Amino acid sequence: MSARLSEILDPNLVVLELREQTAAEAILEIVERLRDHGLVHDFYKLADAVMEREGRSSTNTGEGVAFPHARTDLVDRLVLGIGRSTAGISFGYSSELVHLIFLVGVPQRTVTDYLVCVGSLARVMKDKARRDALMAATTGEEFVELVRAASVAIE
Repeated sequence: MSARLSEILDPNLVVLELREQTAAEAILEIVERLRDHGLVHDFYKLADAVMEREGRSSTNTGEGVAFPHARTDLVDRLVLGIGRSTAGISFGYSSELVHLIFLVGVPQRTVTDYLVCVGSLARVMKDKARRDALMAATTGEEFVELVRAASVAIE
């Protein structure tokens, strides 16, 4: 598992049931969580940057997972906010609803760390049983531990 991934996984940054029902609103809800924990300078600008990037090319994998992100100096370090939606959210052009959103804010200077982080997450999310386990998690701590355990298992 990437050391960077283990450093940025935080149960406090997991929204177990997103209130919002559109991609833009869900992104804002996750970015608000990052703001509430002091990880973003201007959460509206970060949400806008993520949506602008998403508009160019959707990060919906078609497996119920999306990895919206932005390279920006609105964050001082690589940050990861996670949102889960039982009902699912329309995300990008795919007809497949998204249930798990891994939102990454990455400083301009740390692109390699971002690629390692998202690569690790993408490998974990490829397995349907793992996605199902994440959907069944009842706490942020359980969710994060499932991601960590799966990350170790694929290394």
